[in-house]
Amino acid sequence: MLFSQSLASLPYIIISIIIAFTVHEFAHAYVAYKFGDPTAQKQGRLTFNPIAHIDPIGAIFILIAGFGWARPVPVNRHYFKRPKLAGVLVSFAGPFSNLILAFIGYAGVSILYRLGVPTGTAFDLYPFLSIFVSINLMLFAFNLLPLPPLDGYRIIEDLVNSRVRSILSKYEVYGSILFIVLLVTGLSDQTISPWINSISGFFASLFTSILF
Repeated sequence: MLFSQSLASLPYIIISIIIAFTVHEFAHAYVAYKFGDPTAQKQGRLTFNPIAHIDPIGAIFILIAGFGWARPVPVNRHYFKRPKLAGVLVSFAGPFSNLILAFIGYAGVSILYRLGVPTGTAFDLYPFLSIFVSINLMLFAFNLLPLPPLDGYRIIEDLVNSRVRSILSKYEVYGSILFIVLLVTGLSDQTISPWINSISGFFASLFTSILF
């Protein structure tokens, strides 16, 4: 739970969430626009302005419950010449943007380390970058879960054939209920959390081997 961290870390957490959510939603909008869908662009979502993307309730939830949401980017598949390919890439763009942000955060830590910048100074960026990396890795892994309404589920929808997609759509509401039950009851600690921890740990190790 992010809110369990010290109050001194709260500004770092809030800034990281704003950046992570904003870039995530912008990435969805940008890739959709590049594939010919102007819907998000017309609604003012093709922007890095956080006001266009942040859902206040969703942001508060991620602080107190460890999960949350931004305002979903509207996508109209009818504009896509190759709907399946475009759909997969649009869905994957959001989580991938968080992975890129995490890598940038790790690169920042690496630069500070190589420059010999000490911790505990007035300009100590290590705590912020650590939180920034953790949140973005968490969002990357979390959003790739194959449960509605997450991006991982949308990717699977576009990868399967139309018959399977039709079956998935019939049971989507139950998947959403299951997802909420896992989060609310704490069963996510035995199901969702291990996935997030393993994926986050893998990329943390990968980035460390590349940058250090």
